[in-house]
Amino acid sequence: MAATADQRYEEVHFVDSTKPVWNYSLFTDEDIRNFQAGTHYRIYELMGSHRMTVLGKEGYYFAVWAPNATAISVIGNFNNWQPYQHPLFVRLDHSGIWEGFIPGIPTGESYKYHIKGYNGGELDKGDPYSYFWEMRPRTASITWELNYFWQDADWMASRKAHNSLDAPWSIYEVHLASWMRPDPNDEERYNTYAQIRELLVPYVKQMGFTHVELMPVMEHPFDGSWGYQGTGYYAATSRFGDPQGFMALVEAFHKEGIGVILDWVPSHFPYDYHGLYLFDGANTYEYADMRKGFHPDWNSYIFNYSRGEVKSFLISNARFWLDKYHIDGIRVDAVSSMLKLNYSRKAGGWEPNEYGGDGNLEAIAFIKDLNATVFRDFPDVQTIAEEATDWPGVSRPTFAGGLGFGMKWMMGWMHDTLDYFKLDPVHRRHHQDKFTFSMMYYYDENFVLPLSHDEVVHGKSPMLYKMPGDDWQKFANLRLLYTYMLTHPGGKLLFMGNEFGATTEWNYKTELPWGLLKYDSHRLLKDCVRDLNGLLRGEPALYENQFNMYGFEWADLRHREEGVIVYRRKGKDTASDVLVILNMTPTVRRDWKVYARGKDAWKEIFNSDDRKYWGTGDTNNPAIPVRSTGEEDWHELTVHLPPLGGIVLK
Repeated sequence: MAATADQRYEEVHFVDSTKPVWNYSLFTDEDIRNFQAGTHYRIYELMGSHRMTVLGKEGYYFAVWAPNATAISVIGNFNNWQPYQHPLFVRLDHSGIWEGFIPGIPTGESYKYHIKGYNGGELDKGDPYSYFWEMRPRTASITWELNYFWQDADWMASRKAHNSLDAPWSIYEVHLASWMRPDPNDEERYNTYAQIRELLVPYVKQMGFTHVELMPVMEHPFDGSWGYQGTGYYAATSRFGDPQGFMALVEAFHKEGIGVILDWVPSHFPYDYHGLYLFDGANTYEYADMRKGFHPDWNSYIFNYSRGEVKSFLISNARFWLDKYHIDGIRVDAVSSMLKLNYSRKAGGWEPNEYGGDGNLEAIAFIKDLNATVFRDFPDVQTIAEEATDWPGVSRPTFAGGLGFGMKWMMGWMHDTLDYFKLDPVHRRHHQDKFTFSMMYYYDENFVLPLSHDEVVHGKSPMLYKMPGDDWQKFANLRLLYTYMLTHPGGKLLFMGNEFGATTEWNYKTELPWGLLKYDSHRLLKDCVRDLNGLLRGEPALYENQFNMYGFEWADLRHREEGVIVYRRKGKDTASDVLVILNMTPTVRRDWKVYARGKDAWKEIFNSDDRKYWGTGDTNNPAIPVRSTGEEDWHELTVHLPPLGGIVLK
């Protein structure tokens, strides 16, 4: 047990300063053992800065892990940023933890750790466990508490049903800074969390998305990293306000029945002077061997997954967002780079593992521990991997030999689908395998179909301009693509701006081109996406069996030349089945014969060519003739197929 304040009284040390430092600890021996073993999953309750009262004095307790330091002091406004006035005390158990209580420190005080490294170098570092940081370009941590009166009890009690694998998943991916700005032309101004709450939450609700995925909100120094180069892993970015402001945003989504997923980056961190890199003058958080410790793609550094203290830092961090912020899931960035020692490395630039392979055994163990811990403590959330290789069992349980994620991004589907839709329709008949290949390996994982931010940057063009043809055909193709996506098995993810056909690539410095909504083509495309989300949520056949072989059946792949593809989505009750018919060419096909088992009455419940979506409206099916084929339980349906259109029958 940690010593009480009274027990520590004899060990109080007063420093010659207006605010003394007391040698006080929150750690037990068990805490230290778990921290070093990589099994302390609530270390954020001990590390960092915490407001408390000791012997009647209010102030802040500080604790920081810096095993290579020879001296550490807290600096801030309270001592004019002068080092050594408020030194911390190193524990005598060789844990490398420095700690101390400074009475009189208020909430909202900026501070850093002044660290003298083992080699004599002196560094000023932000607190890795701080809950709040200064707004960039300032780089200090801020003393803060996470008190909040949550009012999302209904959501928390029922979210297991919303986040389960047999629930609808339509995710809206958002970069908070550039979704909408108070001044579209001023990249230095941001909406506050409160303003985002008033603008974004009703929009996501209106559009029918089930979840929102936020690109990293953890504190980061460089806007151009989009949040993927973080320094404050335990702090919601101060660009939009304080931590309670972000909590209120999450709560507002929950009150509207919308889950919140956070992008999370345990793969690498930047070399900013105030951050984790060379934290105490040595390679503390990163591998010392740069063949493992440096990431050539992102010019950043890789966490040392072999160190128990680093594992405790990272797993606690994932748990922290679920615990303190009521987050419903984490999407883990760049998993492929973590798994492979030779990822983006040339021959000679990496060293095989102890078995001669290319797997990073320490990272693999970390990922398994991460997922096992998250699902043990929060069984009603999801973890989602951005993993682009054929690594087996990414979304299979750890007890079955998998990595333990709940879902995995289906990058192969994204590449094949975009390659197919970019083709002139006259050539699509030669490439139908690109369209159908996804179902050959679909059941290997629990897949999310992503059309993410990565597909609309760096010269890849916006979604609309990936589509061939004139303006009408581009919009028709995009509606057809979204119809296919929303009716394909698995979760779905659409990046902001894709829903209304942005005509420029995404730029983090500006807001989305909302002015396009004055044009019918864009506004009605947005309505089409809204209605597809409604279709997904309203038709159990589209989600109940989305991750198993019972939920999908090819109904007609024999018309490659005509570019017509038919498949059936099946729910737990066969009465809920729907039939999806896609016409991949601009040719209207009337009196088309489709064969289906079971029902002898069908109706059209969605048509992407409807006038209300800026389609022609000329080819629809107010009534569908059905006749028996003479074979048991088989019927022939006669339908009209719109050009570059998809219809859904029920």
